[in-house]
Amino acid sequence: MKMNRRTALGVLAAALVPQRSFAAIGEPEVFADRLKSGTLPPMAARLPKVPRVMNFDALGRTPGKYGGQIRMLIGSQKDIRYMTINGYSRLVGYDNDLNMHADILESYQQEQDRVFTFRLREGHKWSDGSPLTPEDFRYALEDVWLNEDLSPVGPPTALVVDDKPPRFEILDPLTIRYSWDAPNPDFLPALAAAQPMVIVLPSAYLKQFHEKYQDPDTLKSLLKKYRAKRWSSLHIKLSRSYRPENPELPTLEPWRNTTEPPAEQFVFERNPYFHRVDPNGLQLPYIDRFILNVSSSAILPAKVGAGDSDLQGTGIDFPDYTYLKEAEQRFPVKVSLWKRTIGSRFALLPNMNCTDAGWGPLLHDVRVRRALSIAINRDEINKVVFYGLGHVSSDTVLQASPLFRPEYAAAWSFYDPSLASDLLAQAGLDKFDDDGIRLLPDGRPAQIIVETAGEGTQETDVLELITDHWRNVGIALFIRTSQRDVFRSRGMAGQIMVSMWSGVDNGIPTADMNPRQFAPMTDDQLQWPLWGAHYLSRGQRGTAPDLPAAQTLLELAMRWRRTTESEERARLWASILALYSDQVFSIGLVNTTPQPVLRTTRLQNFPDEAFFGFDPTAYFGTLSPDTFWLSDQEA
Repeated sequence: MKMNRRTALGVLAAALVPQRSFAAIGEPEVFADRLKSGTLPPMAARLPKVPRVMNFDALGRTPGKYGGQIRMLIGSQKDIRYMTINGYSRLVGYDNDLNMHADILESYQQEQDRVFTFRLREGHKWSDGSPLTPEDFRYALEDVWLNEDLSPVGPPTALVVDDKPPRFEILDPLTIRYSWDAPNPDFLPALAAAQPMVIVLPSAYLKQFHEKYQDPDTLKSLLKKYRAKRWSSLHIKLSRSYRPENPELPTLEPWRNTTEPPAEQFVFERNPYFHRVDPNGLQLPYIDRFILNVSSSAILPAKVGAGDSDLQGTGIDFPDYTYLKEAEQRFPVKVSLWKRTIGSRFALLPNMNCTDAGWGPLLHDVRVRRALSIAINRDEINKVVFYGLGHVSSDTVLQASPLFRPEYAAAWSFYDPSLASDLLAQAGLDKFDDDGIRLLPDGRPAQIIVETAGEGTQETDVLELITDHWRNVGIALFIRTSQRDVFRSRGMAGQIMVSMWSGVDNGIPTADMNPRQFAPMTDDQLQWPLWGAHYLSRGQRGTAPDLPAAQTLLELAMRWRRTTESEERARLWASILALYSDQVFSIGLVNTTPQPVLRTTRLQNFPDEAFFGFDPTAYFGTLSPDTFWLSDQEA
């Protein structure tokens, strides 16, 4: 994967459609009845005046044809969010080389990361045919993010600089501007994220649920209709775009949900007003609908291998590969192995906010964290669990990132149980019980409970190996599993000593991407959840970091936010990565592990090799699934 930095001027415009009439261009057959009845206008009236023409040469794509449906399996109703991730329609977004471009926007311009001017596409419409206007942006900022009932903790951090929200201006009917007094390099990446920051909402639809715009009596009747107690909770529920549970909510994504939960099957149909076209002028997406069937996570891989899915990347893992590969003999499917983008397939996360009187201070001691790391035989884990297909590494960026340095991957990821024993003794763990287990300063045996969400057999396999590794240096390991929500709650409460989770989400960052995952800046970081919550809530929740190295990481990340020079950002990234690896705030094991991806052999424009991960590739998102199409015959 080739990585390029964001263009300095930040001016990227979508390619222009050749001036031509769309009257003669074929319509999707699925729209035939609506077109005939006049309930849907022809393509020329549905597309923006300047659609986004997808560059098929750059994408390595071939023009396709309309029609067909794709079945996918999801583990719960919440996973309909995968359609938002994979659809990847963004104001600005990444291509597969992680270059940023205008997408929903016709163009954008930035000045020193302080002033961002957005140009909308003339004639662009929401999925219900209502126009996309500057009012939709103003409404999202002023009436939602700056409304205390809807956003009690205030706007997201990427909208706030020096505790101030942006100045918002409507320059003309197609041009808007956001500006701050200081740089905000988070702004564009937050809009391009797999879970994007929402700064535009269908105001014409949502105002009916907002107390500022709706008659009180009518609002009361709506609360009764939707069985809601407060207008704010109703607005939040019905405006949720990332997890699109409201079929009536207009969208700008390539496919829109037509099913109201609860349901066992969700049908996403093509958006008739989607803004992209292929080089021949055909409106994308090619595929008419996605069918998402809810299945138990435990049996999801078995159902995929039984032919119940046409496209699957989530819910399956490397242990399922052999079974899925055998399915190629029974069904018209093909299984490929992609590489995961995360910094480590699994990582042990010592909880810096652990409240245990014995382990809390010890986990703050870098000698203990380093000892726990180098006591692990990663080569054995790689060979036994991943058949030697991964790379031994600390939890850091991958070689595909321009920020990678070999010393980050090598930092305290070598196997040296003798040095580990010396470090533990230096930290005060120099006494043993009769079973050869070290004793804590308070006399208890040095037993570490590693907690997991218990969502895969690989976790257990890895932890069983680590149990033996740590036993050799006098540390006893016990495993506790709990549901994901309980697991995270225990972490926030300081009840977890060490957790097992995946490594950093984005293992292929560029210098212009926020280094927040390596500093205590979010509350979902299990190595310091309270410190992250403190930053995220601007001091309203959690506690401030009290460890000098963590404070330094936070300071470096804040300096990154204030600079506008890519070279300086790269230097700050280098300092952050070096410090994070050296301090072993997360214990990485193996990365670039294989991820099976299954698709029907009818699916065209689908690559055999790619990176797979949530951030920044948005699973299939940066591959532009709207350009996938189905052939008549199986390959």
